[in-house]
Amino acid sequence: MNLSQFDTPRDQRYFEDYHKGAEYQFGPIEVEENELIEFARRFDPQSIHIDPDAAARGPFNGLIASGWHTVGLMMRLYVDHYVTSVASLASPGVDEVRWRVPVRPGDQLRLRVSTVETRLSRSKPDRGLVHSRLEAINQNDEVVATLTAMNLIARREPGEAA
Repeated sequence: MNLSQFDTPRDQRYFEDYHKGAEYQFGPIEVEENELIEFARRFDPQSIHIDPDAAARGPFNGLIASGWHTVGLMMRLYVDHYVTSVASLASPGVDEVRWRVPVRPGDQLRLRVSTVETRLSRSKPDRGLVHSRLEAINQNDEVVATLTAMNLIARREPGEAA
């Protein structure tokens, strides 16, 4: 089930609006060189991320984004489009973060989100858990990064319309 957007807007979306097997694509978002370098200077100051000259002589033949910056871009698209703005309670974490292909300045990334599992909480009946597979894809249709996210999402109040 490939979709570009939910039937329900983010500000009206609850656990019941997430369906196993649904797949969405969002974006693109551009990887801007100045942001790539600024992020890396602050959080991942390796020469392949912050020094264009040194990076040109390095194993990737040029500047590449920190994997953490790439995950941050993924998160931006994920929060702007997939995660509800009214019923998101928390995230117990992410699993299986992988950086598959170097991300470079000027790349255009889109995010594919597949809803892998939805289940009601066993201990708290007012919420459910949504497991999602996130894939960042560049302009060449290469999957550059992946992760599995978990989100606790509130259920709609009984009798509340979608």
